[in-house]
Amino acid sequence: MERTLTIVKPDGVAANLIGEIVRRLEGQGLRPVAMKMLRLSHEQAANFYYAHRDKEFFEGLMKFMTSGPVVVLALEGEGAITKLREIMGATDPAKASPGTLRRDFASSIEKNIIHGSDSPSSAAFEIGYFFNSLEVCRR
Repeated sequence: MERTLTIVKPDGVAANLIGEIVRRLEGQGLRPVAMKMLRLSHEQAANFYYAHRDKEFFEGLMKFMTSGPVVVLALEGEGAITKLREIMGATDPAKASPGTLRRDFASSIEKNIIHGSDSPSSAAFEIGYFFNSLEVCRR
């Protein structure tokens, strides 16, 4: 079993897509083992996206990620990282495959409704960033 992290971004929360996103993830064999809603401060978002701090889109990303509540989930399943990224679709919704979350719901590269860990090391960091060991349940 592998674990990964996903974030329903402010645009996904605002569009009332939390339930639909979780339904699709569970339908593809990804089980939530931790979940919470929160509103990120600029500092929390900046620390989370630290790897992108020198990119031109960083400040726009900070403004977006702090614009409203997000829902963070730790997911578990076989090949969870790859499976989640397939379900999400390409970052640019115009290039995402039909039936993916971004193709179906995202409005732009910047507002693409969902984040997902891209490697085992980022998944470990990201899950630990949002959840302590008591908050992640075994199923």
